[in-house]
Amino acid sequence: MTAPEEHAEIRSITVRAGGRTLVDDVGFDAPVGRFTALVGPNGAGKSTLLRAIAGIQHAASGIVLLDGHDLLALPRRARARILALVEQDASTELPFTGRDVARLGRSPHESIIGGGDPDADRIVDDALERAGATAFADRDVTTLSGGERQRVLLARALAQQPQVLLLDEPTNHLDLAAQLDVVDLVTRVTAAGVTVIAAVHDLSIAAAQADAVVVLSDGRVAATGPTEATLTPELIRDVFGVAAQWTRNPLTGRPLLAVDRL
Repeated sequence: MTAPEEHAEIRSITVRAGGRTLVDDVGFDAPVGRFTALVGPNGAGKSTLLRAIAGIQHAASGIVLLDGHDLLALPRRARARILALVEQDASTELPFTGRDVARLGRSPHESIIGGGDPDADRIVDDALERAGATAFADRDVTTLSGGERQRVLLARALAQQPQVLLLDEPTNHLDLAAQLDVVDLVTRVTAAGVTVIAAVHDLSIAAAQADAVVVLSDGRVAATGPTEATLTPELIRDVFGVAAQWTRNPLTGRPLLAVDRL
């Protein structure tokens, strides 16, 4: 008998701000060591949900369980040793180099007064290479393009060596070749056992690469489950207002979701 698959469990996340409910009682299971895509129209609550899962955005209610432990109940440094978030528009005006920024990912693994992380340099160099950011290691991040900064921030998250990696529009600002690099990186980190939950604007990426999807609409879960079984033409029409049909990519053979106006 096959052992049941392990999951990171998101339960009853609700976020309110300015008298509005931005995320309303959201819950789903994210298979451990797999890629779960958060999809939905603009304003559906994807970014807010990721920030709440990471403990950066205050949630009115909810828990995030991994191995039976509620990550939101952990102290911030302890949580950062388990979970990392890459936001889509994070920036800094400080004159840090790319390596400086990536090195920040080791902070949760150091003592409070610093030090105690003898493998930091090796881990940071590896993270920069995996994120395709080695060429930016010695450059001032304020001089980098949006796509270059995105790679550096991804390196910082990888340097944390998280069990759960949260990505908010990870292909934002990237050209086509760099988008494919990020997709390949997600495949490699999940193969290494990391659980990836990513907000994805491009349905074609979710369709081709995600093991599971969570469809958000107006801050609530419209559907969740295995990707191809969940993203039905009927659901896509109702949530996104477009026509859709499953086919196969003639170059890769992977599932492909073709869309058009109704």
